[in-house]
Amino acid sequence: MKNRYSKAIAGAALSVGVGLALGFGPAAAANAQTMAVSIPAADHGWTGGVVYFTNREADALRKAYPNLKIIVKTSPSGADQASAIEDMTSTQKIDALVVLPQNSDELTSTLANVKKKGVFITVVDRGLKDTSIQDLYVAGNNPELGRVAGEYFKKNLPSGDIVVLRGIATVIDDQRVKAFQEAIKGTKIKIIDMQYANWNRDDGFKVMQDFLSKHKKIDAVWCQDDDIAVGVLEAIKQANRTDIKFVVGGAGMKDMIKRVADGDKMIPVDVLYPPGMVATAMNITASNLTGKLPVRGTYILSAPLVTKDNAKEYYFPDSPF
Repeated sequence: MKNRYSKAIAGAALSVGVGLALGFGPAAAANAQTMAVSIPAADHGWTGGVVYFTNREADALRKAYPNLKIIVKTSPSGADQASAIEDMTSTQKIDALVVLPQNSDELTSTLANVKKKGVFITVVDRGLKDTSIQDLYVAGNNPELGRVAGEYFKKNLPSGDIVVLRGIATVIDDQRVKAFQEAIKGTKIKIIDMQYANWNRDDGFKVMQDFLSKHKKIDAVWCQDDDIAVGVLEAIKQANRTDIKFVVGGAGMKDMIKRVADGDKMIPVDVLYPPGMVATAMNITASNLTGKLPVRGTYILSAPLVTKDNAKEYYFPDSPF
């Protein structure tokens, strides 16, 4: 059972099937309960995937637990998210709250007040300044994302000049980059340039254009994010550059997974940072509410390497991401 759970977590456990694997299958709660879910609006590819898989999981859980009411609310900003949570918890009784914060600063005090009402709080991905507020924390493995990518470079590019496109100046970006650098340490791989691209395809395009104009030879690109990779690939195409052997992004965008599955030499692999992590958090939270599997603590999801051999396990054609 442990192995089944680990595999489900690695693949983001995108439906109530996670519950079945864990042994807390379809059942009605003894009393009607309410779980609220607060997530960012779909402002870029990855969050679009978050919204998709969250709604899909909500539908599955409603069928599995008829007495469990699930409310899903998306918010375009941190202030809007704080306001939405305050409204939800002041106008109705909420038994559990699953939240992927827009940012930690604007939500910490809001969630502290929610906690005082006896609400079970599950925080996803972007941690709070005060971790004592949360009962459960579910997140992707950012150091592993960097390490797995670095190990791929180490194995498939014994020597060469590479460029790195970072996300934004955050702790998780630092964790990814540090782990990547550690993985290639001692090799003949040289990082010749590194800039922030804000996990954004347009910025990825602009940064890569800059790299291409500055460097006559680039052997490979690590951009840690599939949205950035879209811009990187377009810049390479427009510049007619043939020196670049491959690009490695991350997250699990369906278009990138499809390219991996099809054997695209420019996108040979991807590293998963599952947009279904909120769905996983919802499933574990539901198990707490129904008493099927009372759990607390921290759950870090793995960041497996997606290859041509296993890509079909991570391909969801109906997802917007």
